[in-house]
Amino acid sequence: MPADRLLNTVLRAYQDAPNASQTDKILGTTNSLLTSLTNPLNLSLLTSHFLVARSIWQQPDGLRTCLRIISIFNTAAIHVRRNELDNANLPAGQPLVGSGLSAQDWARAVAKGLDDRSSRWQHTLVLAGILMGMESEERRSLSWSLRSTLEQAVATSANLALEDNSQTGALGRGAVVLALTYAFPLLSGANKALLNGNALLPAIIEAMLGEEGFQNGEFIIAIQHDITPPRSFAWPANSSSVNRIQQLESRPLPQNMGPLSRLGVFAVEHARDSSIILRAQDSLLSFTAGLLEKWEHCALSLVDLSVESVKLSPDLLRGPWPMLWQLFKKIMFAIVSILQPIVGRCLLDPRLRNDSTAPTLATKTLHVLRNLYFISSRQGGNTFQVYTFTYLTSLDILTRYSDACVHFLQETLPPPTIIVPSPVHQALALFYLNTAEHLPLSLPTPSVEALMVAPATANLSPTSWLISPANTPPSSLTLELFESSHAALLSVFSCPQHSTLTAPLIPFYIDTLLAAFPTRISPRQFRLAFRTVMQVTSPPYPISITDPELSETLLEMLRFRAESASTAPLPPTPDTLSSAHQQAGAATPLISEQTTLILALTDALPYLPLHLVNEWLSRAAKASIAIADPQMRDVARHRLWEVLANGELDVDRAVIGVTWWGTQGGREMVTGAGNGKGEMMMSGALVQGEKESSRL
Repeated sequence: MPADRLLNTVLRAYQDAPNASQTDKILGTTNSLLTSLTNPLNLSLLTSHFLVARSIWQQPDGLRTCLRIISIFNTAAIHVRRNELDNANLPAGQPLVGSGLSAQDWARAVAKGLDDRSSRWQHTLVLAGILMGMESEERRSLSWSLRSTLEQAVATSANLALEDNSQTGALGRGAVVLALTYAFPLLSGANKALLNGNALLPAIIEAMLGEEGFQNGEFIIAIQHDITPPRSFAWPANSSSVNRIQQLESRPLPQNMGPLSRLGVFAVEHARDSSIILRAQDSLLSFTAGLLEKWEHCALSLVDLSVESVKLSPDLLRGPWPMLWQLFKKIMFAIVSILQPIVGRCLLDPRLRNDSTAPTLATKTLHVLRNLYFISSRQGGNTFQVYTFTYLTSLDILTRYSDACVHFLQETLPPPTIIVPSPVHQALALFYLNTAEHLPLSLPTPSVEALMVAPATANLSPTSWLISPANTPPSSLTLELFESSHAALLSVFSCPQHSTLTAPLIPFYIDTLLAAFPTRISPRQFRLAFRTVMQVTSPPYPISITDPELSETLLEMLRFRAESASTAPLPPTPDTLSSAHQQAGAATPLISEQTTLILALTDALPYLPLHLVNEWLSRAAKASIAIADPQMRDVARHRLWEVLANGELDVDRAVIGVTWWGTQGGREMVTGAGNGKGEMMMSGALVQGEKESSRL
């Protein structure tokens, strides 16, 4: 059919009532006409009528229809440019391919069809499609001036649409956001700056969280309805909730959540009104709180990572289950990506970094991260750089405000429990402990006792569910919760202003530490914890004055335990050796429980009071050389040598160490030899070799 007759046919079809069976044909014909019409006026006419076509727009399929519009003009632009290149190489007299219009003329003709009959948000779809087809993927189809004009038209139409909410509506705002996710990378810096961040940011948040995005987490409620009977873990792969998640994932915005997040970052950075940024954060907080609440009430939230393979069917593990967690991860990445520039602006924007706004902003950010922690705590999901920056920066801001720290911990304090909590509540407790670890310097001592020491010691007590045999097998977060409880107490111990609180706790803590090793705590973690405690019980910490004998008492406890400790090698871990033995190509020797305890004793030497250093150097040396296994004995001897020779001792203790080594039998005790060949030397020792030469 000639193009003119086909044009008349499709223009009549535009006026028909919506018919799903005819929509594909109408769109296909439109696409064909866009590349075949030779008269620019007809192109403008087609575009103008297409954007008000009753058959397309009376019942649009949400953003899927908008994406098809972008695709049609993108595809047509690609074909027009390809035809132009082909026609340039045709021999004289050969018929032209396609319409024969140049890319420049075609783009101008289509743009002229964007008149007042259609909406500004529809114009944005068309302009984005033209720009993509002409200039993406290193195509350079337009002149510099026309491309710049086209980019400005994209930004202008987007601004006009977003600034007129009454005319644009939810679909129009979503369409503008969708168009910009594709067109934004093609805009120059100057034209990006034309975008109105104040209008763009609310539209992005609405699109991301709403029906065309993550549906306000309503897909979780649908899952719960498909799990019957209650508390059952049977989730049929052919259920409506699985189909809903599949449809959600196939929607245009969730499929392009990465580009959408980058557009959101731009909008946050360029929004001039700080109140809009705060409202965006409130929307994220509300969404994540609802997401957490819905997941808590879903039976599937009771399935811990450690027992998934037992409690879930193979069909569920192969299909819906990983699909659900992939969606959760996409939600987490998108929200954290938006939070990061919000927190960044709090460091620079005087309207956000003031004392009335900054603590609230930081607290809300931490609440959002807490709400998402059931996702981010799963298999190291919180280790990416954007998350780390957002979390630590929020903590840095919060620590400047003591009252805000206390209030946040009071709001999020996990309830005491003697039974194994659900995986969700375990994740919340882990977030609490990890966060509290950073805050003792900003808290008054009574708050530290109630909000840090109490929950941490409860987790470490013999009756805790973390230690009780009822927690068998251990959940996926058991070890992390146990370690975080230790870390929270150690952070309290390290604060001199809380010494009156921590001095009575240290003996309990050391008992707990010794009881936990080696079954629930690794050699490296044990040594780090013991070294930290020894440091805070030694000068200049106040505990060394109020309890001067505490440090030696702790060492005696350790030495007594080492005498009866197991000499069997512990399972190999990456942290069983000191840095001196972690060399390329070097074998990693195994160490025993006894060897670890002796290494911990040696680690404590740099922190002992001066009058104890000499005695405990000898005791550490005797304990090291008494190790039966030659390889383990060598590890202990080398660690003692590191303390003496590598600068870990301060000046006063180093003087004692040199004297002990040189005149009190230390060298013979450690090396077991006195022939002077291949033996260990203190730093600065003079050696006379057979062919020693002087080098000045």
